[in-house]
Amino acid sequence: MRAKGQAYEQQARRFLERQQLRFIAANCQCRFGELDLVMQDQQHLVFVEVKYRQQQHFGGALAAITASKQRKLRQCAHWYLQQHGSLEQPCRFDVIAIEGDNINWIQNAF
Repeated sequence: MRAKGQAYEQQARRFLERQQLRFIAANCQCRFGELDLVMQDQQHLVFVEVKYRQQQHFGGALAAITASKQRKLRQCAHWYLQQHGSLEQPCRFDVIAIEGDNINWIQNAF
């Protein structure tokens, strides 16, 4: 299952690189959870959550980004910024929702 998730994260990375974002890191793990992708979009550091669902049953990929998941991602991002000495850098949270063959990029998702 992990290999499948990494394949979708690679697909999301390639998609974002075609949108002129620069890859920084992948699968950054800390005690709060994991950041799927860290990208650079001009002056913003972008923390990207990648979600895949085959179908839209139960709300699809976006429904998986719950308030609890958002809180964990914020904690991970804060940890990442502390580790890299960039607490002052502007950042945002994007979501790449892959459903079947469709890629939906939500910038500044939360």
